[in-house]
Amino acid sequence: MFAKLQKLLTKSRVPDNTYLMPLFGASWMSRDYSRFADEAYIKNVIAHRSIALIAQAAASIPLQLYQNVKGKKVPVKSHPLLVLLARPNPTQSGREFFEMLYSYRQIAGNAFVLAIGAGSKPPQELYALRPDRITIIPGKNFIPSCYRYQVENKITDFHVDPVTGYSNILHIKSFHPLSDWYGLSSIEAAAYSIDQHNQAGQWNQALLQNGARPSGAIIVKNDQNQPGHINDQQFARLKSMVDEVFCGARNAGRPILLEGGLEWREMSLSPKDMDFIESKHSSARDIALALGVPPQLLGIPGDNTYANLQEARLALWEQTVIPIAENVVDNLNSWLGSFYGYDYELACDTDEINALAERRQTVWSRLAACPFMTINEKRQAIGLGAIEGGDTI
Repeated sequence: MFAKLQKLLTKSRVPDNTYLMPLFGASWMSRDYSRFADEAYIKNVIAHRSIALIAQAAASIPLQLYQNVKGKKVPVKSHPLLVLLARPNPTQSGREFFEMLYSYRQIAGNAFVLAIGAGSKPPQELYALRPDRITIIPGKNFIPSCYRYQVENKITDFHVDPVTGYSNILHIKSFHPLSDWYGLSSIEAAAYSIDQHNQAGQWNQALLQNGARPSGAIIVKNDQNQPGHINDQQFARLKSMVDEVFCGARNAGRPILLEGGLEWREMSLSPKDMDFIESKHSSARDIALALGVPPQLLGIPGDNTYANLQEARLALWEQTVIPIAENVVDNLNSWLGSFYGYDYELACDTDEINALAERRQTVWSRLAACPFMTINEKRQAIGLGAIEGGDTI
């Protein structure tokens, strides 16, 4: 099956509709996914940690399968769909697959899943494809004509049914106010802050490579304790001594020995330097804000929106992780329903999330103390089925 995928993705043919270009293809290409990935996920510690935190958390949420039986959702413990999601392809586990999927969506604003199977039968394997290798060829009625997968000069077109909108490619995207076909990346919204934060890091690195900021100055004085001069040979000798003996991390804190006529004057951080440090923290907070991660969880100083880390973790799950995970699951239900039947439905099992345990306990306590609800009404409020004799208070 893996060999079949290799053959499918490297199939080369001349596209028959090259005149069709994405309506917003130019803007997408100018945004350059590879630069997003390089400047944000690879080189920026705040963006990298934020994206990894969201992707790992969302991928850890267990998925529960339900079957709609006479209007009631019945849990299904064993099913080929659960087997497929637990082992999507020969090279990845289910968690690895979903972590890659969530990461792609955070970086690019788009995630693409390829289903490998025989005809109309359920897929045997699922693969998350790199977003920069996919071009959407527009069709009519806001339905793509096809998804074009390209690696170097090798092109494969995955056509879309113009009536049902079904394709072997599932496109999961974030909302974009200016594009009909592509999603908006959170990285793009934070681009200026990421550039500022990266440049601040480069500035600090340059300082370290040059012995950090000048901690002081050596002043030359004559016999009358007035500013004096030294010749070129003395200057070269003094400079060499400072560079070799007193600069760099390994020489930090070493005392400096000065000969007669030389005086050491210490320097301190200026208000401008202090403002630079605060601007770096401000950029970091903006990056975390764009990606939906409370700055407290990233160790960014100066932001205490939440009273403690527990509240910050709860906010991350409720406001960022769970909505993203539920959106992906909804897309999977719509896409895979044509294979397994729409009476089957995947759902995030939020009861297994440890960070929400305290919230669940609060809900249970309130329901248990509620005097005007029946037992079955209380069970229904927390997602449990009715029991015999449970229609009494």
